[in-house]
Amino acid sequence: MNSCALSPTDKKAYAKDVGQILVHKHGKQKFYTPRQVKQASSQSRYTVDWHCWAMCLYSSPADFNDYHAATGENCDYAAMKAEMATALTDGASESWFDFDLSWLEWPDFDLPSIFDIFD
Repeated sequence: MNSCALSPTDKKAYAKDVGQILVHKHGKQKFYTPRQVKQASSQSRYTVDWHCWAMCLYSSPADFNDYHAATGENCDYAAMKAEMATALTDGASESWFDFDLSWLEWPDFDLPSIFDIFD
């Protein structure tokens, strides 16, 4: 499997794993640093090469873009976040999703039921 390719099922499970680690280690925050996300990704049950998928959910757009500019990786924040949001909401996010929102600001969703990170 390509290191940046994830199925919708894997995206949802990966987001949950990384989210649980982030909240457990750093508390509930609007955004996490790329370093925090990479560390959480490496501690998840998924390969660390997928950290950019978590970073588009849990890091700010500016931090995501700065990180990828510095590493020379060509990752599209908006496209990746849209894919993750679609996977997490089983396609319900396509008409309302605002890419500038943090994961804590998503409307009309019970985040604990999506991520189960507050249990």
